Amino acid sequence: MSRRLETASNIWLTGASSGIGEALAKQLATHGHRLIVTGRRKEPLDALVNQHPSQLLAAPADTTSKSDLEALKDSLGHFGDLDMAILNAGTCEYLEIAEYDSRVIEANMITNVVGTARSLDIALPALRATRAKGKPATLVIVSSSAWWFPFGRAEGYGASKAALTYFAHALRADLAAEGIDVVVVSPGFVKTPLTDRNDFPMPFIISAEDAAHRIVKGLEKGKTEIAFPRRFTWLLKALGALPQGLVDRMAASMARNNHS
Repeated sequence: MSRRLETASNIWLTGASSGIGEALAKQLATHGHRLIVTGRRKEPLDALVNQHPSQLLAAPADTTSKSDLEALKDSLGHFGDLDMAILNAGTCEYLEIAEYDSRVIEANMITNVVGTARSLDIALPALRATRAKGKPATLVIVSSSAWWFPFGRAEGYGASKAALTYFAHALRADLAAEGIDVVVVSPGFVKTPLTDRNDFPMPFIISAEDAAHRIVKGLEKGKTEIAFPRRFTWLLKALGALPQGLVDRMAASMARNNHS
């Protein structure tokens, strides 16, 4: 178990301009926390700040840009010592295998993996400074449950989330000695501007507000793994545990049905 999310924590949240990040910013502010909110688009961040002006600070940046992140580094201390970083910024681009293009793989990897890794360039020193004062510090990485089963067209997205989860778990091992907790969030389908583009059925889909509620509750309970909705994540884990030959046949059949 990780340390529980304390009241009135100072938090840096990326990917806050829409979807899960936007809903999470609102709920955390409602729970009394103070947030530095980051996203590529300034206007939605300003709209968020206007709802909670004393608790939110807009810090626009592209998390794949080292210069953008370096420019906002000092903002992480706006409310005081940084207690938690929630690295949520991400994308989802699907691959049409008949028109294979490695740039789709690259786009997923750059935003989901490299962007998260670059965010740590500024988040980790801030969290270490908090720990040096004897205070709890937590790193939260928002991944996905998608990589637990090989869905067709998701070569880039699934691979990036698999890499991101491994990255987070390895960080958990390395940072344990420093007392910095690492939490991995693995959502199923969540209704966001990204999933609104999907042209296939999304079982057990939940709202962004519901997803944010589950994340906040998981953090308050001190969980290190937060996966939801439970029916979907259990189903994916069960399918992924089947013999590989059976998994391959099921995945191929689902891919054919989607293509048709």
